[in-house]
Amino acid sequence: MTSTRPDSHTPDHQVAVRDAFGIDSEMVVPAFREPDEHVPEIDEAYRFNSDVTLALLAGFTRDRRVLVQGLHGTGKSTHIEQVAARLNWPCVRVNLDGHISRLDLVGRDAVVLRAGQQVTEFQEGILPWALQRPVALIFDEYDAGRPDVMFVIQRILERDGKLTLMDQNRVLRPHPYFRLFATANTLGLGNLNGLYHGAQRLNHAQIDRWNIVASLNYLPPEEEIAIVRGRVPQLDGDLVASMVAVAGLTRAGFHAGDLSTLMSPRTVITWAENIEVFDDPALAFRLSFVNKCDEAERPVVAEYFQRCFDRELAESYQLSPA
Repeated sequence: MTSTRPDSHTPDHQVAVRDAFGIDSEMVVPAFREPDEHVPEIDEAYRFNSDVTLALLAGFTRDRRVLVQGLHGTGKSTHIEQVAARLNWPCVRVNLDGHISRLDLVGRDAVVLRAGQQVTEFQEGILPWALQRPVALIFDEYDAGRPDVMFVIQRILERDGKLTLMDQNRVLRPHPYFRLFATANTLGLGNLNGLYHGAQRLNHAQIDRWNIVASLNYLPPEEEIAIVRGRVPQLDGDLVASMVAVAGLTRAGFHAGDLSTLMSPRTVITWAENIEVFDDPALAFRLSFVNKCDEAERPVVAEYFQRCFDRELAESYQLSPA
């Protein structure tokens, strides 16, 4: 992985939070005037949660380690990326799935050709690469990481954040503008509700090292409507309002124990996009969400749809097993 921004480069600009994010705050944040290839693209339709945004900006400004927790589809990673985009701050995401190992993060010896000869050379991983640059590193699915990976990360969560490369007899000091963020569904409590298979219980000492833990919940209906219409502007506003109302009912049903799954904002956007494809809200709803639900719960979901659209689905007439 390469970068056009020199390792010694530092922010050369100040951004007013009120101007860039529309939040009533006097905070100013360091930023870069020009983006490089690792800066995310700005999504003009994105809506910022003020509390989470301020937490993330504290991470960029004061070098706070920020962990964002919330249910799936709330836009945790996108939130960090969109803050970085408006600061022109290079940003790299790493998904801590079960295939990411310690060697992937730290690096490993590899055979390379030098002057026609095969030689063994250390190839650094993403962690030492990012640590030495003005980069915001995001660990996605933080609560799904393997134990050997988590203990590597634990060291850089310390105040000095140094990383020891044992094979190289080197100790890396973080770049002054290296920043570390993570997202998680469960905050280290494991797969308690059955939604997040593969989530691990995290060492409490690991969680304790994060300076700030922000919680990102689903947006108010009017803001969710604005996001969906921003992504699919051709849809009628009343139609989108009904879709968001259905999503709200599934979330209330999930919390009440009536459903084992729920509609995230991501699913609502997918539903809206599928309406454009099929020109039928009911068919698009079935293909976007109903078919993901347990068969015994589909009549409940169909009832939610009927309440908001005044239209029956075939699932309305299914009988739940006794």
